[in-house]
Amino acid sequence: MSILALDVGEKRIGVAVSDPSQTFSMPVDVIERTALREDIKRIVEIATERSAEVIVVGDPVRLGGERGLASEKIDRFVAELARAWNGQIERVDERLTTAQATKSLIAADVSRKKRKQVVDKLAAALILDTYLARRRP
Repeated sequence: MSILALDVGEKRIGVAVSDPSQTFSMPVDVIERTALREDIKRIVEIATERSAEVIVVGDPVRLGGERGLASEKIDRFVAELARAWNGQIERVDERLTTAQATKSLIAADVSRKKRKQVVDKLAAALILDTYLARRRP
């Protein structure tokens, strides 16, 4: 079984998945946002295809640790996801994951155009890495 991770943004949703032993993460897809139900439907399809037992959703808490408007939007997103998918849903603090992903891509000399295509799924992989590290003994 694997774990799926999501970096949910206004325009795109980055998707990453763990290996079956749940040891490391791999960026896999970027979903261009359309309608919430369609976005959720696609996520459930990917989770099913990847035999995911858990979906981890990045929670965009503020730098000071408090929850804001972005976190409230994620609350609604997670509620809709829970209606469509029967598996476990977890949240992980995603502070600065997109910034970290962008810095890594810049350091690797990836063009701006290419960064835009991969930054969201790389951020999802960072969210998944955080979740996996938290679970290790």
